[in-house]
Amino acid sequence: MSEDFIAVLANPHAGRGRHRGLLPGVLDTLGGAGLPVRLLTAGTGAEAEWACHRAVEEGATALVAVGGDGTVHRALQAVAGRPVGFGVVAAGTGNDFADAVGVPGEALKAAEAITAALTAGRDHRVDAARVTSAAGGDRATGTAGGDRVTGTAGGQRWFCAVLAAGFDALVNERANRMSRPRGPRRYDLAIALELARLRAREYHLVIDGTEHTVRAEIVAIGNGRSYGGGMRILPGADLTDGLLDVIWAAPLGRVGLARLKPRLRHGTHVTDRRVTVRRAKRITVRAEGIVGYADGERLGPLPLDVTCVPGAIRLLG
Repeated sequence: MSEDFIAVLANPHAGRGRHRGLLPGVLDTLGGAGLPVRLLTAGTGAEAEWACHRAVEEGATALVAVGGDGTVHRALQAVAGRPVGFGVVAAGTGNDFADAVGVPGEALKAAEAITAALTAGRDHRVDAARVTSAAGGDRATGTAGGDRVTGTAGGQRWFCAVLAAGFDALVNERANRMSRPRGPRRYDLAIALELARLRAREYHLVIDGTEHTVRAEIVAIGNGRSYGGGMRILPGADLTDGLLDVIWAAPLGRVGLARLKPRLRHGTHVTDRRVTVRRAKRITVRAEGIVGYADGERLGPLPLDVTCVPGAIRLLG
């Protein structure tokens, strides 16, 4: 019979390594719950995800992700829809899910909150988004650092924050194909290159059974309200309402997109008459030449089918 334990997935490179020295304290704090703490070892993103699945299969009471949205995304694949507690210690460059659910900004305080929840035997449920390939087959996959991770049967993946399917997805895809320059400058260059070839695409959306055909440069589906480290693309999204939010904008052009982008930080772009927001349980998005990204991770080419699964995450803290 397997022994109960707390599994911890930590990304030493999260937040460009700024929080690496806090990990011993986080592990010590989690040990206060009275259970063994097991630090998962992995050299790649694919190995990290496999280690999370293995820990859950071996009887982990809780899985704690120490890192940013990418680390949370990896761990989420093993706990969504499962009777396993999920804790988050925000230590990344982008912590959109952690911010949305109120995780303390200080790592040790977040670990203390997780420990208290485990000790008291409590959690609270938040929604997760389940993604499958609408084209059939196993196309919904995740990648990080060149790793390819295939989802479960039918290409199923989960995400907790936002799925980008427009300009931001194109930027991510281009940046991932580039080897230089390194760091944030690579994304700056990718943005400039994609702006130079910006064009509106035809999207086919099915929103709770109702079909929409739109031309747009921005399309996103949110379980949470923000992505990219605080861009509030869907400011009204609620992780506990059992629904997804979807947004698209009428063709903006380079100037219009540049003017709209700064408003994303405050979520005021949704008041623009060219912007449409809808709320639904299930959304299918289809367009040519787009690869979807969720929680900053590569899922796979559109079409993708997204369903909100209420209470799929047993959040600790």
